[in-house]
Amino acid sequence: MSEEQVVFIDRRNTDCAKWDNLEAMFGEGDLQAMWVADMDFKAPQCVLQAQQAYVAMGAQGYYKVPEGYYDAFIAWEAERHGYAVSREHIRFSPGVVAALNWFVQLMTAPGDAVIVLTPVYYPFLNAVKDNGRKLVMCDLIKRNGRYTVDLAAFRRDIVENSVRAFILSSPHNPVGRVWTREELKGMLDICKELGVFVISDEIHHDIVFAPAKHIPSATVGAYDANLVTLTAPSKTFNLAACQNSFVIIPDAEIRRRFDDYTSKLCVRSGNPFGYIAAEAAYRHGLPWLEEVLAIIEGNARAVRETLSERLPKVAVAPLEGTYLLWLDFGAYLAPGEVKDFMQKKCRLAFDYGDWFGGERFGACVRMNLATSRELVDAAVARIVENLSAKA
Repeated sequence: MSEEQVVFIDRRNTDCAKWDNLEAMFGEGDLQAMWVADMDFKAPQCVLQAQQAYVAMGAQGYYKVPEGYYDAFIAWEAERHGYAVSREHIRFSPGVVAALNWFVQLMTAPGDAVIVLTPVYYPFLNAVKDNGRKLVMCDLIKRNGRYTVDLAAFRRDIVENSVRAFILSSPHNPVGRVWTREELKGMLDICKELGVFVISDEIHHDIVFAPAKHIPSATVGAYDANLVTLTAPSKTFNLAACQNSFVIIPDAEIRRRFDDYTSKLCVRSGNPFGYIAAEAAYRHGLPWLEEVLAIIEGNARAVRETLSERLPKVAVAPLEGTYLLWLDFGAYLAPGEVKDFMQKKCRLAFDYGDWFGGERFGACVRMNLATSRELVDAAVARIVENLSAKA
C-alpha cells in the first residue's frame, strides 16, 4: 500500500465549509479548524478517475442509476459488516440528516415525543425540535471512563413521555462508542416492546477500530417492522459533497409510505457524480480507507498520550469509532470558559459540547482527527501551552 494513497489537502480558499466558513460560524476567519465531520484528505483516486471519465464523456443530461451502484453497496455491507441488504429495500436520500428529518415527519405526528441519547450529533436535536416534536434526552452514563446507555433510564423516559421514535447514532457521535450486540439488543428490544420506531444512523459505520466491531442494528434481531437504517459513503470516503445516502427499509408498508412521501417531494434520485463516486469507492476504495483508519488511529493515540502526560485530568473518551474525539476539560475549565479559551487563547475552532445537548456538556469539545498529524499536534500543543499557563 503506497503512502501517497491518502493525500492531505490545505482546503483553505476552496469554498470548504470547514475552513472558509469560520468567519460566519465563529466570527473569526483565521482559526485552525478542528470542527465539522469532514476530512482534510483528497478523495480516493478511484473515485476521482471515475468522475473524470464521466466528465470527459461530455453529456450531463438525465441519468439512469446503474445496477452496479446497488451491487457495490450490497457487496460492501455483506463483506465488511455481515449485513445482507436486499436490493428492494434500498431507497435514496441526498443526506442522512435529510432522511432522518423525513422519517420524523413520516412516522410521528406534531407533539409526539422522540428520544435521543445525549450528548448526540446536534442535527438529531434539530430534527425533533424543528418538526414540532417533543425532544426527550436520555443522557449516556460513564462506567470506568466509557460511555454506555442506562437501559433502565431509557425505558423510563420512553414510558413517561409516550415516546414514538428513537434516533440512534451507531457508532455514536460524538462520544465514539461502537455499541456491542448486547447494548443494541437492549435498546432495540425495549423499542420493539413499547412500539417505538427506530431510525438508526450508521453513517460512521466504516470508521471503527479494533477490537471494536460495528454491528448493524438490523442484524441484531427481528426489528424489520419498526427499524430503518441510514448510511452513506460520505464519512467513509470523504464524499459529503456528492449528496448520496442509502435508506434501508425492510418493511414493505414503511417503504410504501416512504415512496409516497418522497414522490410528493420530487426527490427520488440524486446526481450522477454521487452515484459514480459511491460505486467506485465501494468497489476499489478499501486500501485508501485502511490507510485513513491508520492515520486517524495514530492521531488519536498522539492526542491521548500528550494529554495524559501534560494535562492528565482531561477526560478523553475511548475512540472505538468515528474520527471524532470527545474531550472533557471540566477539571481545568468551567463550562462557560471553554469556548473563549479554545478560540481566543488557542485560536482553535471546535464543535462545542453544549451543541450536543445543553450546558451540562459545556466543558467538552469534539475534535476532528481526520486531518494531518501536524495540525493535530499543533492544536494539542496550543491547548497544553495555554492551559498550563492558566494553571
